[in-house]
Amino acid sequence: MVKTVEDLARLVVKAAEEKKAEKLVVMDIRNLSVIADYFMICHGNNERQVQAIVKEIRDQAHKNGMDVRGIEGAEEGRWVLVDLGDVVIHVFHREDREFYNLERLWKDAEIVSFSEQG
Repeated sequence: MVKTVEDLARLVVKAAEEKKAEKLVVMDIRNLSVIADYFMICHGNNERQVQAIVKEIRDQAHKNGMDVRGIEGAEEGRWVLVDLGDVVIHVFHREDREFYNLERLWKDAEIVSFSEQG
């Protein structure tokens, strides 16, 4: 059950890990922006994997009563943004993640772990 934004972040991380998302990073942006509390960034190695990660996140959010505010880019499967309000997820194709390098743009954010894998 999702009661806190941290619970939501854990749910999203677990869903992404279920579909073998790679180099998953959760950034605490509360002190840097009002748009969300956390960004999650990960990638898949091809468009189908990116789409599968996004579908699992969406399905788990719905299953747990969360409102998905929007999903952009899912059809192309290159850079998909999933807006869950306090948690915004960026699922990239590996090549596009390297190009856009959001981690560099948000380098002042604290990296946090909600993963059961460490």
